[in-house]
Amino acid sequence: MTSLPLLHLQGSPHRQGLQHGEELREAIAANVAVYRSRMLTSGVPEGELAERSQRFLEQFTRYDADYRATMDGIAEASGQDLLDIALLNARYELLYSAWSEFGRPTVDGIRSECTSFGGSDGVFTASGTHIGQNWDWFTGVEGALLQWQRGDTTMIGFTEAGVAGAKIGLNSTGVGLCINGLGASADDWRLDTVPFHLRSRRVLESTSLAEAIGHAVGPRPACSSNFFIGSASEGVVTVETSPLGSRVIYEGGDAPLVHANHFRDPEALGVYQSWLETGRVSTYHRCDRMETLLAKESPVSTERLHAAMRDHEGGPLGLCRHPVETDPVELQTHTAFAAHLELDAKRFSYTWGPPCESEFATVSL
Repeated sequence: MTSLPLLHLQGSPHRQGLQHGEELREAIAANVAVYRSRMLTSGVPEGELAERSQRFLEQFTRYDADYRATMDGIAEASGQDLLDIALLNARYELLYSAWSEFGRPTVDGIRSECTSFGGSDGVFTASGTHIGQNWDWFTGVEGALLQWQRGDTTMIGFTEAGVAGAKIGLNSTGVGLCINGLGASADDWRLDTVPFHLRSRRVLESTSLAEAIGHAVGPRPACSSNFFIGSASEGVVTVETSPLGSRVIYEGGDAPLVHANHFRDPEALGVYQSWLETGRVSTYHRCDRMETLLAKESPVSTERLHAAMRDHEGGPLGLCRHPVETDPVELQTHTAFAAHLELDAKRFSYTWGPPCESEFATVSL
């Protein structure tokens, strides 16, 4: 079992950033190096990295002074340039729009990303509402768990070292969040709006399903993404967002809701998923495979669920991902993090690395 550092952040946003930066100093430096390399590989000209990062630093400052103060603290304590911390926090928009803008990586590069699932009380044998996912991403990325408070609400969530906003987690009111990357030709990093990681943090700090959905869809995002949201008292939804509009899909019946990395009905929003034309069929395989595996039991046992998360059917296209050694090192991906969130019990179980390689570690609020 490989566990992640758990930071109990306290004090002002700046002080929380100082704690984050000090305790994850080496991991933050590693992530800066990884993401600068990945962005160059994706086609972003080296001379434009600082310019693009500066634009996002201004957006974080404009839309949330507390988030900006946290970033300042992270930069100060980690010894990193503030623009590099902005680059980490804006890496979603910077990478996804680069893939659309420059047409990279190729079909043989990034093979898969994330598969999310969830269901309200009665869908799983363990009582209550559950959500979770396999978060498939680049090798070499360093992560951590953050616990913090906003008012009377306590949050715990997974983040990449140096990113102030957690994106997979739950809070003390029973609201939980998982995420899926999406892409559309309308994506444009230059749109002035709330960045993805700030948006994710706001969703995770929400105390109701309606509030969480509101943060996911508004204001109009620069880049497409999917927010898989659960509430212990209100059920499960998946929220597909794009610059052209958003769509909320509600769980129905007694089958788990599943989402991967494609719009379930792109025509409903008028989006064009240009990146899927390069042969990225993994998203369809993973979505269908998770639905098929979870349909074999009703309700679904924890054993069945974890077995599905460890499934290797399809090899490089499978649910449980491992690096393909023949891929360039800078394009190798794997299941970096697997999460199972029990929202009523306020319990967060996870593996750091492919779930087939370790037992789930558990933390609770």
